Amino acid sequence: MTQALSPEEIRDVNTRYHDVAAQHYDAKWGIDFGDIGLHQVTAKVAKALGGRPGAYRRSLEIGSGTGYFTLNLMRAGIVAQATCTDISPGMLSTLSANAQRLGLDVRTAIADAESLPFEDGSFDLVLGHAVLHHIPDLAKAFSEFARVLAPGGTVLFAGEPSRYGDRIARVPKRVAGAVAPLWRQVIGARPAPPAEGGAPEASLEQFVDVHAFAPGELSGFARAAGLQSIEVTGEELLANWFGWTNRTLEATADPRDVPWAWRQYAYRGYLALQELDRRLLERRLPAAVFYNLMITARRP
Repeated sequence: MTQALSPEEIRDVNTRYHDVAAQHYDAKWGIDFGDIGLHQVTAKVAKALGGRPGAYRRSLEIGSGTGYFTLNLMRAGIVAQATCTDISPGMLSTLSANAQRLGLDVRTAIADAESLPFEDGSFDLVLGHAVLHHIPDLAKAFSEFARVLAPGGTVLFAGEPSRYGDRIARVPKRVAGAVAPLWRQVIGARPAPPAEGGAPEASLEQFVDVHAFAPGELSGFARAAGLQSIEVTGEELLANWFGWTNRTLEATADPRDVPWAWRQYAYRGYLALQELDRRLLERRLPAAVFYNLMITARRP
């Protein structure tokens, strides 16, 4: 994770990167607004909260991207009135299009997590997925989360990289990179063509992630902001190794040459290992060894 840039530069790079990424973000990450996506999001929220989630009248999502979490939570009836923020106008534009297609009414706002343009106590749920590791000043951000949260409200963030898990994930990436030429030969795929326009997204990618966390660090930010009932848990170990291996292989090939059967194997295998992690490993291993961390807390 890079710390070489100033906070202002980190925000600028994240805005530019995600504006470009918004054009194909859902396809790249397999974001789904059907039954599978609905199940994945509601199951993740239930796991983070330690049981079936209740209903929240007013929610605020930080770094909402194209709407994967909020839109699926609205479809499930868990969230009624939703506000989605992001520093990327491109992401919010794609989110609005997704919401319109699904027949959902969502308020959007371009906003920095460290300076939210909302009144105190405006929301019953403040949430995010894979966003905290992009934010330069997490102490200030958590203070803002607590400020806009109503008394008794919930903070929930998932999909945050753990420091140890992130190091483990480098192993399958290196192995996949080494065997990629043989893999392409077996499936009959040509190397990936160079991106048009000099791949502006790829040139920025190395700068957008600024944190990986130990569980105690995440809980420390929440505690310093005055939040209580703090829980940090881990998720995805086998699924992470499998997923990063396949993503690394696929990134080296021309997408037109990757067989449908391979894509089905990679997608369904990832879902199966996610379930195995959930049922077997997440209950038995410490949070720090998993690739992703989740944190929940409440405002007293």
